[in-house]
Amino acid sequence: MSTARTPTAAPPAPRGGLWRRSRTFGPAVRLLFLNQLTINLGFYMLMPYLAAHLADGLGMAAWTVGLVLGVRNLSQQGMFLVGGALADRFGFKPLIVAGCALRTLGFGGLALAQSLPVLVAASLATGLAGALFNPAVRACLAAEAGEERRVEAFALFNAYYQAGILLGPLVGVALTGVSFRLTCVVAALLFLALTLVQLRHLPVSAGGGRPERKEQERGARGQFRTVLGNRVFWLFSLAMTGSYVLSFQVYLALPLAAGGTGVTTALFVVSALVALAGQLRITAWCAARLDRERSLVAGLALMGGAFLLPAVLGRGAPALLLCAAVLAVANAVLYPYEMDTVVALSRGRWVATHYGLYNTVCGIGITLGNLGTGVLLDVTGWTAAPWLALCGVGLACAAAVAALGRGGRLRTG
Repeated sequence: MSTARTPTAAPPAPRGGLWRRSRTFGPAVRLLFLNQLTINLGFYMLMPYLAAHLADGLGMAAWTVGLVLGVRNLSQQGMFLVGGALADRFGFKPLIVAGCALRTLGFGGLALAQSLPVLVAASLATGLAGALFNPAVRACLAAEAGEERRVEAFALFNAYYQAGILLGPLVGVALTGVSFRLTCVVAALLFLALTLVQLRHLPVSAGGGRPERKEQERGARGQFRTVLGNRVFWLFSLAMTGSYVLSFQVYLALPLAAGGTGVTTALFVVSALVALAGQLRITAWCAARLDRERSLVAGLALMGGAFLLPAVLGRGAPALLLCAAVLAVANAVLYPYEMDTVVALSRGRWVATHYGLYNTVCGIGITLGNLGTGVLLDVTGWTAAPWLALCGVGLACAAAVAALGRGGRLRTG
């Protein structure tokens, strides 16, 4: 790893709240912030309550509930690479608009669906929508913010992202108390409004998104050859996969250990509040003292260290809530530099395709990691062993990124 401590991007200004800092960016970037807030608000007001609606409201068997939820996840994770490739081919705006429009249809379908085929189709549309707009949004944000402000832009982006996660379930539980169909309709209307706003106000030229003529002439084969042949990017993606496995334990190991809805709800609230309150300060601190590689290594090590708390203190609520809080801090350290590194390793070529591949690799890693965590819990129970194993994952990932950073291989932007 380089010994230089110069940050990879200009440090964010230390003063100013979320809204004030957001206003220092151009209209396209501000719209992308609003975009992510609304996407997560609409998604999380509906999806946490879908399983209960299918099982209790429609009386479906557990396997059909699993099928509907699995189709959504598979269609999104499996199509990220395709969505990113299309964004690089046809421009970021068309894919962002198309994804939001398709999710409008998907959520509308969930409001009306009574049969399994319709539910599967609506769930498929919902997942595919995410695969279309997610890589395009991130690539567009990176391009519009510019190299000097990419890290700051992604820090703000993550704050809006977490705000949506915090607000969505609160709105959803109120609406679902009336009817789940009402929740679906409101979520669909949110995405419809977002589609129309972006169609009108997001510039066609936002972020570029179209390759130069020489790149176009190489065709899709050249596009995928460039991305899939990026060896350092592959190694970075594999090294970072562990961070997604660890972050996902807020949905798996920590709720299972909590054993109650009250503590489980508190886990999500703590995670979101820590990110909202601390993201900008944490990013400013890292930018002033660490370079990109050291920030990534520190975040991964901290993420692994979070699981020492339940390993040492046990399954009590204080240990689990502290673990969730430390995970949120670690994610705040990681996320802006992680997204910045994806752009740097792409060398400005096929950025959305790189984001799509990155999401696909991490999605596969989450599935395998959750399977491994589940097996470990079944074998060892709630001893220190599973927590120490998760800690080991974080430290191993930190070591892998540190090894990649040696010789400046992560500084190719």
